[in-house]
Amino acid sequence: MDPRRACWESSSEDVTRALLPVHEDRPTRGRSCSGLRAVLASKYLAAASGPAACALICALVDLGGHPAARNMLGVLAWVFLWWITDAVPLAVASMAPLFLFPAFGISSSDAVAKAYMDDVISLVLGSFILALAIEHYSIHRRLALNITALFCGDPVKPHLLLLGICGTTMFISMWIHNTPCTVMMMPVATGILQRLPRDELEGGSGSDVREVQRFSKAVVLGVVYASAIGGMATLTGTGVNIILVGMWSTYFPEQHPITFSSWMSFGLPISLVLFVALWATLCLMYCSKNTGRALSTYLDRSHLRRELSLLGPMAFAEKMVLAVFGGLIVLWMTRSLTDGIPGWAVLFDGKVGDGTVTIMMATLLFIIPSGKNDGEKLMDWGKCRKLQWHIILLLGAGFAIADGFKASGLTDILSQGLGFLRGAPALAIAPVACLFSGLITEFTSDDATTTLVLPLLAELGKSIGVHPLLLMVPGAIGAQLSFLLPTGSPGNIVGFGTGYITIKDMVVTGMPLKVVGVAALTILLPTLGSLVFGMA
Repeated sequence: MDPRRACWESSSEDVTRALLPVHEDRPTRGRSCSGLRAVLASKYLAAASGPAACALICALVDLGGHPAARNMLGVLAWVFLWWITDAVPLAVASMAPLFLFPAFGISSSDAVAKAYMDDVISLVLGSFILALAIEHYSIHRRLALNITALFCGDPVKPHLLLLGICGTTMFISMWIHNTPCTVMMMPVATGILQRLPRDELEGGSGSDVREVQRFSKAVVLGVVYASAIGGMATLTGTGVNIILVGMWSTYFPEQHPITFSSWMSFGLPISLVLFVALWATLCLMYCSKNTGRALSTYLDRSHLRRELSLLGPMAFAEKMVLAVFGGLIVLWMTRSLTDGIPGWAVLFDGKVGDGTVTIMMATLLFIIPSGKNDGEKLMDWGKCRKLQWHIILLLGAGFAIADGFKASGLTDILSQGLGFLRGAPALAIAPVACLFSGLITEFTSDDATTTLVLPLLAELGKSIGVHPLLLMVPGAIGAQLSFLLPTGSPGNIVGFGTGYITIKDMVVTGMPLKVVGVAALTILLPTLGSLVFGMA
């Protein structure tokens, strides 16, 4: 039958029905509900919340005749709401200061744009390119399988296997951003776990399956937390440390800058303390005397060696990438040594930074041949399409906000408002600053938390008359202790998305780590930190 005829006949069967259902409420309600759902699904309300909050602050808040400071506060609310609600993509929200700052008279377009590319951003960009080269040639997988096979034991020793997996993850996370590290290492970890049954339907006795399930939780939690812990050790491990360095140089340009080697001298001991706490927690909570026997049924060292043999011998390209990466680490560590022993940077009158050598070594990847095909280099720009520009833009936004605080006069107002804390003991405020930052970071990203908290802590340090790093460093470390909820960091979401762990697992395992982190910071900052950062 002709569809047009069918339509006509079906429409003429009920001649009493109105042609326009103007009196029918149900369809109208349905359309209204569907329209409301469409609005909510499209995040229009979340997108509107930023401008609305900014408008309310600009209209109602009075900061004593400082319109630029008031506008800065409104812009901060706008950007922060877009960050935490995901109203727009993270990269887009991070570019908002580029048009908001000039529009609200906070700073010029040239001034705000410069915050998005400096030596610190160059350091991150170059390290991302190196991380992509490591991922492209599966160097991380080869390293993980070698170390895991070494620690696995025969029969399987679950405590040593956890040490190998977590130790490898921590080491890789020290040199590349912890989010890509988690993304790279999680398939390696879950690839090992795929040999293990997830329920009794897949075989095995009930007690063995339960032991295996508990160990699987430990592996996933170990990768997630070891990645975050390793990132604390170096500047390249996480955006939080980069934000700290950038804000320190912005607010206190006359002070000695935080270099790669100086931060590692302080961050590595804290990371090692947390790593030992992580390993002990996982072993105590998820391993028993029967775990090794249960795992030996499904996993042994020969499995890992078989996986490693599939990768074949190390090719020329892999060796060259490792050589470039090793050379970069040496340059990072020797640029500035001590006051009595200057590093190689003195040859260039101190005009080179960590970002300088990072971009230089990353450039070599586009020049050195891969040894595979004629004319093919280790890297080409096509392999860089996975660059995490959203993180780079987020860091730029953080530096722009730090500049905006200073240019608008908001820092002076905050300093006056915090004057009542003068005389308070710094050693008591430092743990509180760490806990405050650590609480906020469970509900939003660690980078966003750092961007919000560090300007406040910098002004608090000046107000109470203590070295600002005594508060800024706890704020940065606390922002990285996001161990309790999936929303704390992208790495947490990656682990939670595997299906092996629950929020309860994260809270129970992460709480002891959070306590150890605050305690370690409280002890090491006034002792080791005073020597490293010259706070004595």
